[in-house]
Amino acid sequence: MKLFQVPALCTVLLAGCGGSDPSNAPQPPMSLAREEPQAVTAPDPDRGQYIFRRQTFGDEMFWSDRLHLHEVVGTRVSPKTALSVGLKVDVRALPPEVRQGIADGSVDLASPDTTVALLKLDAVIGLKGRVETVGGRDRLTRLGVTCALCHSTVDNSFARGIGRRLDGWPNRDLDPGALIALSPALSEATKAIYRSWGKGRYDPRFNLDGISAPVLIPPAYGLQDVHRITYTGDGHRIAYWNRYVAVTQMGGHGSFRDPRIGVSVTNGTDDLVSSRLPALQAYQLTLQPPVPPAGSFNPAAAPRGRVIFNTKGTCASCHSGPAFTDANRRVHAPSEVVSEPEPGGAPSYASRSATKMYRTTPLRGVWQHPPYFHNGTAATLEEVVQTYNRKKALYLTDAEIADLVQYLKSL
Repeated sequence: MKLFQVPALCTVLLAGCGGSDPSNAPQPPMSLAREEPQAVTAPDPDRGQYIFRRQTFGDEMFWSDRLHLHEVVGTRVSPKTALSVGLKVDVRALPPEVRQGIADGSVDLASPDTTVALLKLDAVIGLKGRVETVGGRDRLTRLGVTCALCHSTVDNSFARGIGRRLDGWPNRDLDPGALIALSPALSEATKAIYRSWGKGRYDPRFNLDGISAPVLIPPAYGLQDVHRITYTGDGHRIAYWNRYVAVTQMGGHGSFRDPRIGVSVTNGTDDLVSSRLPALQAYQLTLQPPVPPAGSFNPAAAPRGRVIFNTKGTCASCHSGPAFTDANRRVHAPSEVVSEPEPGGAPSYASRSATKMYRTTPLRGVWQHPPYFHNGTAATLEEVVQTYNRKKALYLTDAEIADLVQYLKSL
């Protein structure tokens, strides 16, 4: 079966906060070598925040013109439905009367018209819509996606799914496949594949190689001084993956080429990606891992777990340095990792990458984003340690496992 070639929704990084992007003018197409050039001038993180949160790179041509998602979202997707599939609402974008209406029930969260109103307010994180008055009624006429869709969430301070932005946190509530499957342009067979992925999972190769084996949406924080930022370490700079996602997954205007994975994609006749990469990366590098909440780990057990981490557990042999990763020095063969084989008999995710290897995941903030491993095969940190204990024959006792888990929760 030939699969409908759909750019993916998620990114390992990227997208809004009010204002306008000062470099919105089209740029000539850029031919991509394997690595992105360094910025000539110091990039502006504030502009990068805007790009991270709101920039679609012109991908409305794909999501609206090809997939017609604006028609579905504007007529069939209520806020209740949107929240149920993991979309988030920025409470700071809501006027006081709207907040009050949500609280007292006078705002109808079961109506798609309310979704259109929220998009008009730029309140739906990761979706950017154009709303026009047609026949005296607001209608959604264009829709694009930004990478905040996958790499921002909210603190639920107002209600479940409604709160203040948390940039860089992976949206593990998001069901990207379910969103894509809303498109009337897809066959039922293809929709079934997308729906099979589930919350927090996405396959950034599926639209290129036709294999469905989703991985977890990763965090986009804690990347300062980490030179390989994807599961397989394909690029040495964040800009490599940003370009990959913006062009091949979001459908943004620009070019991406990497002969190592046999990918060469150009969208449009202009380049809305290249000039934004330095500022985007600069903002991403400001995103710090979240500190563990008070009371979330045992402060007496964590120091004992640190000893296990550095000795009998052998964790520090790979999870080394300030970011707890050796990714700047090496990557690892699939035979070295404990997360394979892949679920359901899928081929190794590394086999679909440029390196054919895996990088060691940084551990700062690891408490925040269960499940674990690239494929989500460990539901908890306890299962992570137990998997290593079994597959690496570490012979850790139950007490040592418990202490090590508390140390991981403290990072």
